[in-house]
Amino acid sequence: MSDDKPKGVSNMGLLLDYGPLIAFFIAFRLAGVFVGTAVFMATIVVAVVVSKVRIGRVSPMLALSAILIVGFGALTIWFHDPRFIQLKPTIIYAGLGSLLLGGALLGRPLLKYVLEAGFEGLGTRAWLVLSRNWGLFFLGMAVLNEILVRNLSFETWLAVKIWALIPLSMAFGIAHIPYMLKNGLGTEPDVPPTR
Repeated sequence: MSDDKPKGVSNMGLLLDYGPLIAFFIAFRLAGVFVGTAVFMATIVVAVVVSKVRIGRVSPMLALSAILIVGFGALTIWFHDPRFIQLKPTIIYAGLGSLLLGGALLGRPLLKYVLEAGFEGLGTRAWLVLSRNWGLFFLGMAVLNEILVRNLSFETWLAVKIWALIPLSMAFGIAHIPYMLKNGLGTEPDVPPTR
């Protein structure tokens, strides 16, 4: 049986998600916040195009990030104020957190609709728990981002975002693997045996 997913799609997804942020960090270190912001805007647009051409679709998260990065990036450059680009993570985290938590409270595991293809075997109850947990995590990240923005220099905030907050998100996801395995992750759906 052939795999529907082309090889390297998950690696490409990581590159498309984090590549623009890394390019922003490098450009910021070399040429300052406003050049870095312009590079961030350009690379996120390239990421959207590459995603559409190579993967055949643009994930909702990448599309939302692109809209906010281009919008807040333009405001950052126009007003010469880096606080606009710092606001983008707060909006994304707060929006995702509210959606996931609200859906979980209403019995709708919204995380399932985004990630189900990559996490086969999980039941509705497990998806509700994951949606609730990620919703709370994202709301916490929104608050944390605002605290960091108000208390750190732009350069320190950016370093913390890349070298601490991204690994924190990955660690939070990894911490859920035992729960997902216990609740059916990777099990085949019940299908009658073929002769």
